[in-house]
Amino acid sequence: MLRLSAVDTFYGPIPALKGVTLEVHAGEIVCLLGGNASGKSTTMRTILGIVRPHAGTVEFEGKRLDGLSTGEIVRRGISLVPEARRVFGRMTVWENLAMGSFIRRKEPAAEISRDMERVYGLFPRLRERSGQYAATLSGGEQQMLAIGRALMARPRLLLMDEPSMGLSPAFVDQVFDIIQTINQQGTTILVVEQNAAVALSIASRGYVLQNGRIAVEDSAAALLAADDIRRAYLGED
Repeated sequence: MLRLSAVDTFYGPIPALKGVTLEVHAGEIVCLLGGNASGKSTTMRTILGIVRPHAGTVEFEGKRLDGLSTGEIVRRGISLVPEARRVFGRMTVWENLAMGSFIRRKEPAAEISRDMERVYGLFPRLRERSGQYAATLSGGEQQMLAIGRALMARPRLLLMDEPSMGLSPAFVDQVFDIIQTINQQGTTILVVEQNAAVALSIASRGYVLQNGRIAVEDSAAALLAADDIRRAYLGED
């Protein structure tokens, strides 16, 4: 479904990604792991066209994405749940979700309403707070809203950037349970995460980035079992 082939990405003269090659197959949850400044978020930004690769290719469902605008990439079926959530604080929950469906504004209203109901089904708390300003929600509730907003674009591939950041352990478990549910309902997921254990517990495969390069790739089970990999690349004891 998604393939990055030998991608180099720079910020000015500084290389951020160096020959990154990875694949996400339809129906998978794949996690991208690594420490700070390893290139995880840059990989997401490169997929979405926020930054352009200097070399290599990005393909989605067999068609090139590199060179397209972010808006066109979203229209092709990729949505992002951004790091730190970035909800629209002065908009209500309902308005945030409606913004997520902006690219579908020419579709029948009944289709948008049906997807809104799906989001409320996944996150009943958002229904309870639909008229509440997003800035007044807890961190966990804002993460739910960020995921729901991304789903309103009806993506086939969902990118998630550090979904556990700043959340209590109870909310982390809840969010990752919902990630699994979204996947089981047919959405392919690529998740960037520093919490390796929780990400690998729900993924089928994983890649480890170090200094902008893919250092390791393997099944999630193998990465979970490899103490040396966790110590060497993920900073775990």
